[in-house]
Amino acid sequence: MHHDPDTPFFAPWRSRLAATRRTLPRTDSARPILHQLEALFGSLIPRHWLSPTEAGPGSRQRHWPQRLTFWTFLAQVLSPGSSCRAAVRQAQAQARLDKRPLPADDTSAYCQARQRWPLERLGQFLNQVARTLEQRAPGAARWCGRVVKIVEGTTLTAQDTPANQKAFPQPPTQRPGGGFPMIRLVGLFSLASGALLGFATGAYLQSELSLAARLWALLEAGDVLLGDRLFGCYRVLALVRARQADAVCRLHATRRADLRCGQRCGPLDRRVVWQRPAQVPPGLSRLQWRVLPPTLTVRLVRLRVTQKGFRTRQVTLVTTLLDAQNYPPAALAELYCRRWQIELSFRQIKIALALDHLEVRHPQMIARALAMHLLAYQLIRGLMQEAALTGQVPLSQISFQGALDAARHFGEALLRASSAAKRLTLLKELLRILATDAVPHRPGRVEPRALKRGAKPFPKLNCPRRQFREIPHRHEVLAARAEARRNRALI
Repeated sequence: MHHDPDTPFFAPWRSRLAATRRTLPRTDSARPILHQLEALFGSLIPRHWLSPTEAGPGSRQRHWPQRLTFWTFLAQVLSPGSSCRAAVRQAQAQARLDKRPLPADDTSAYCQARQRWPLERLGQFLNQVARTLEQRAPGAARWCGRVVKIVEGTTLTAQDTPANQKAFPQPPTQRPGGGFPMIRLVGLFSLASGALLGFATGAYLQSELSLAARLWALLEAGDVLLGDRLFGCYRVLALVRARQADAVCRLHATRRADLRCGQRCGPLDRRVVWQRPAQVPPGLSRLQWRVLPPTLTVRLVRLRVTQKGFRTRQVTLVTTLLDAQNYPPAALAELYCRRWQIELSFRQIKIALALDHLEVRHPQMIARALAMHLLAYQLIRGLMQEAALTGQVPLSQISFQGALDAARHFGEALLRASSAAKRLTLLKELLRILATDAVPHRPGRVEPRALKRGAKPFPKLNCPRRQFREIPHRHEVLAARAEARRNRALI
């Protein structure tokens, strides 16, 4: 029950209650904006998601509460190369400007606050934002009226520590002390919104098919799974059909494509029946393998690629879409070409957000840093989607790097805005700029993977650092050796 300290019924207690009202914290809805990213992504990450909990992590009053820790951690991820010291200094500067208590100068408290962040809550944030992006995706973005989900895998590295090496061992062919812990990452993306619907991680020696099996639960009836040639096998197609979904993949390298057999559906288009292989694939038990149907009817479609820049001139697709009238080869070819968008999504995550190498020392922080990087990708994609819907432009024409740069700079302006009306005006201007700064359409463009300026001629650290012995004046020694080899060749 709430009583106003100015009420006449409690006149003797007026001074005491007024002092209590001044010391009590404000409710969550009355708190001011804490961070520039909160002003930008507050619609996707509501403030009550970061409210203090009644028990467990986040229930105590600390110098680094969950709300401040989350937005500071996110800002650090959105600024690749930013250290924990830089993140703490940014939080201190904003606290000084807003006349709030300053966090501690030492980075230890901030690092411990990051480690305490509940990993399951980051997973909930990822799923909630993904659902929001899927709901906002226009129906015209579907392929043949179907929801398309793309599966893709990649690898990451982490800081070389004993704990990381134990959890994520490096490849056995790598010399001990000369490599990095390797993490295998498999993600399931939405073709319409570009959102990350789910992901699975494991050690480098784990198969992508085994990790991807954890994601099939995200497939709904009527969905279409799009994948590369690793997923064009009996195992994946049967598991996808068991969930009443369909698949379009490039034919696996171990499968023969004899278009002289089977039922003819058109030129270079055959409907064939696959037999379940006798050998049980890794990652499945014999019982799980026997549950799958003994036969599977699929379509084999051979496409000829004439577009400049493609290394492969002939591609054979395998699909469970048996209706050649509703799903002709031209539509399948157009869909498989769009699979390249997920390659770009992983490039955006790994290069623009610097996820290719995680500078963390413990496996627990690897999981949190990975989840925060993927959440940052989701939020930037949400900003891009909002700009595309507002400006009535295709989502593929919005630049991810441009949205990332705009988020950094406009966030500062949103935080300094003195009223909600000014913040709304700045947000509209941000969306207008993103919509007008479109990526040009360059079909068939070829960009060679080459560098004009090489790296510094430092020696490779192919052994533990404590065992490494650097050669003094190395460039002079190497030049003398090269000169000696040339002289021996002339003799």
